[in-house]
Amino acid sequence: MMNSKEKLRATMNRHIAPVPFDLGGMPTTGVHCSMVEKLRDYYGLEKKPVHVFEPMMMLGQIDLDLHKAMGADVLNYPSRYDIFGLKHDPLKEWRTPWGQTVFMPTKFQYTMDNHGSVYIYPQGDIAAPPSGKMSANGYYFDPLYRQQPIDEDHLNIQDNLEEFVELDDDTAHFLKSKRSEADSTGLAYCGVPGGTSVGDVALVPATMLKNPKGIRGLEEWYVSIISRPDYIREVFERQAEIALKNMKKYWEAVGDSVDAIFLCGTDFGTQSSLFFSIETFKNLFVPSYKKMNEWIHKNTTWKTVKHTCGAIEPLIEAIIECGFDALNPIQWTASGMDRALIKSKYGDRIILWGGGVDTQMTLPFGKPEDVRKEVLECLEIFAQDGGYVFNPVHNIQAKTPVENIVAMVDALADFNKK
Repeated sequence: MMNSKEKLRATMNRHIAPVPFDLGGMPTTGVHCSMVEKLRDYYGLEKKPVHVFEPMMMLGQIDLDLHKAMGADVLNYPSRYDIFGLKHDPLKEWRTPWGQTVFMPTKFQYTMDNHGSVYIYPQGDIAAPPSGKMSANGYYFDPLYRQQPIDEDHLNIQDNLEEFVELDDDTAHFLKSKRSEADSTGLAYCGVPGGTSVGDVALVPATMLKNPKGIRGLEEWYVSIISRPDYIREVFERQAEIALKNMKKYWEAVGDSVDAIFLCGTDFGTQSSLFFSIETFKNLFVPSYKKMNEWIHKNTTWKTVKHTCGAIEPLIEAIIECGFDALNPIQWTASGMDRALIKSKYGDRIILWGGGVDTQMTLPFGKPEDVRKEVLECLEIFAQDGGYVFNPVHNIQAKTPVENIVAMVDALADFNKK
């Protein structure tokens, strides 16, 4: 019988194998911390605070006992810092606005306003302006845009590179220290080397920086892609240079303990269309993506994963040409993303990773029988002839009925028994 690592590697190499199950392996395949706690209760596991490893979306770490109970195969390889620049260890307890006690980084600092909104600070420095806000009735931290006035005649490339730093010795040592633990589990691991997310709008606000400079507003960023293409192109080229250095150090630290690399989470689609043209994608993004994929495939055993939500079918051909091994999440509810079309047109050239159930409607609002039916339908299409890793369309959100998540897990397990 294959263990999880063997199962994922077989799938990524297009050998027929049981469908691997990713739950929490990447920043886009995770579970809200409140649901991790409820799943632990459902499966009768030890009651303890959930570690929030990604605080913007409040994703909870899925520990090995829960991972085993659900039959999942892919874990995220531990990282040193989160998106607010906070070191993951040591940890401290924090009581969330919805009443859950979770583990947050020790340097996590916050304030609250008169309306009950929570503000989080870059690197835990409350002397700096806050970089994230959780509304009183919210479950996530939204980034706060701290765009300074732009001097068109004095734009400095370095300003938009400040958050893309080379891995230091402390981080490399930390990564290496986790290697034997990862190797002992038999699980597959997905890693995030840092510096590889070319153009990722989640990083544009630079929530980890105390005083971000450059182009930091979301609207200004998208305008710049069209109006300042030379500036953006140079930013991407320099990011790719940093990424190549980081991947070399990351490989030296973790080696083949990591099976897949979450290379980039930049979204290119809305529910109904692309954010910009195919030509813009090819001119600005493709050169950097190719450089990174070529280095990885030449120097490591890793497979690469590209995340993008939305109606991105017109871009898939170009994404394949970049050298990506897998595409996540296959948002088949978006325009032009018919499941059978995507599988038949691209499934023999790129691994489909995700899309196992709709996280906007069916999983949070359907009944368990609706979830089971949809999961099995997706598996019949996507898993045909292999080349498929199961995960929902995106992160499992707060307030999702736990019975629906269990129905999803059970449907996959039953499918794999066939």
